[in-house]
Amino acid sequence: MRKNLLTLLFGIMTVAVFAQKDDTAFRAYIYNNEYDVYLRINFYDQDITIPGQELYGELPGYLGKKNNSFCWVITSCKLNSDHEAEMQMINDFGSEDLTATLTRKNDSIYILKQKRGNTIKVPRNGKWQKLPGQIEFKRKK
Repeated sequence: MRKNLLTLLFGIMTVAVFAQKDDTAFRAYIYNNEYDVYLRINFYDQDITIPGQELYGELPGYLGKKNNSFCWVITSCKLNSDHEAEMQMINDFGSEDLTATLTRKNDSIYILKQKRGNTIKVPRNGKWQKLPGQIEFKRKK
């Protein structure tokens, strides 16, 4: 009887562990060294606050530039699948906006594709640098 009870208990725990959904795919800090940009995201709880720009409140995330306070704010997001999300973004001036998708290729590689709207521009050496329509990001471990 005791052996059967322990077996049943371990079986229930095993099922519960495997039934849990992976909610870390779109909760991450990912970066691109070529353009010195990064994405800080949490599409599940949508509780990211932009340092120095707390006025925006809690958001799904933002695209930032290393060593610079400029950012593109993710105003809303929708998870299309376990590997893809669609985002609405605006620059921190509110003058430009776009729609983009973020796709997780594997545990450490993400692809940001700009779909509709303005092109993402970030400051670089006192000028605006346009980012390509598709950028690869790596997850920080």
